[in-house]
Amino acid sequence: MSGDSERFGDHVSRREFLVASGAVGAAGLAGCSSQSESNTEGAGDSGGDSSGGSQQSDFESGSSGNSGGSSLLNAEGSSTVYPISNKGSSYWNSNAPPSDGEYWGSNSESTVPGWEELGEPDMMIADYFASLAGFEPTEQRSEPPFPTTVGLSHSGTGCEAVVDGLVDIGNSSGPITAELDWSEERRDEEVVDHVVGRDGQPVVVSGDVADAGVSQLTGEQVRAIFQGEVDNWSELDGIDYDQELFVIGRAEGSGTDTAFRLNMLGDADAPMDVDTRQGQNQQVAQLVSQNDGAIAYMALAFTSEEVQPIGIDFEGTLYEPDPDAENTIFDSEYPLNRDLHMYTKITEDTPSGTDQREAAFMNMFLTEFGQTLFVEDVNYIPLPTADIEAEREKLSDWIDY
Repeated sequence: MSGDSERFGDHVSRREFLVASGAVGAAGLAGCSSQSESNTEGAGDSGGDSSGGSQQSDFESGSSGNSGGSSLLNAEGSSTVYPISNKGSSYWNSNAPPSDGEYWGSNSESTVPGWEELGEPDMMIADYFASLAGFEPTEQRSEPPFPTTVGLSHSGTGCEAVVDGLVDIGNSSGPITAELDWSEERRDEEVVDHVVGRDGQPVVVSGDVADAGVSQLTGEQVRAIFQGEVDNWSELDGIDYDQELFVIGRAEGSGTDTAFRLNMLGDADAPMDVDTRQGQNQQVAQLVSQNDGAIAYMALAFTSEEVQPIGIDFEGTLYEPDPDAENTIFDSEYPLNRDLHMYTKITEDTPSGTDQREAAFMNMFLTEFGQTLFVEDVNYIPLPTADIEAEREKLSDWIDY
């Protein structure tokens, strides 16, 4: 991961904001029981200001079959991908001018990261990225060439929604092959997998456990805990803490649960024995912070002082939650490392699998600006240059790199 320990410290304050704002989104979208609910209620989360709702009323809702135009671009799915997607949506809908300096562009006080690498464009943010895909700029703050909205649900729900044509982008923290029990051949025939970042999926413990000196576990110990083989922390070798375990899992069907089973337990359908399951990362974080003896798996963006990642020793190699360590949970070699996906649907109108709006929006994430502001600054892992170039190739029907 790029950046130093001082920069990692900056992430904590940003992360705390995201956890708070994400919790509001989760409350507003409780259950996300239908696509119409997620699109309607999620709009308020991603608009960035009070003008978002009025913007969306001026446009028709888009769908994956839309070949372009100014209709609403909607996304739904994983709470893990949500901080990336929703923050990008907020920036997009603001359409901030290049004189802003904090969110876009540069002024005498500040310059956004990656601005110089973009060539310092004299355009508003959404106008700029939309123009690269052929849209006309609006030249109006809070009026992008097309609006965007992000609904909060689960990876499996997001995958199903994009396949059914209910949303343009299905956000998922697990591969669609595992989420929908598909073959790789079916995946390649029906969707395009756009990877926008990575998550060094951590195992976290409550504050009392950390205070008792538990800073690392072995992979075997983690497996034993989540498969119900131990009931008390004191039953684990090397741990002197007499406290009953409180084991928290993510909801079945979430990408976080799928990825954990695949990478830690060896199979997406591996049996688990947990005390409770929660639908969102925000809910997991809250439970860990409020219960003694707690342990859970979640996304990096939702960790904090009260919800601390621990190191895991896999067969003699200790991966630590410190970006300056020899081996870290931010490394691609970390066994729980996973891709963060935005899926789009292949249709007769979009045989490449990506329409004009989708290409314009996702291209924003595949720049140094996007990787810094929307991936690294919400405590995820930026893509290496070679991977960014491979992802950009999937958008080449619309954007000339």
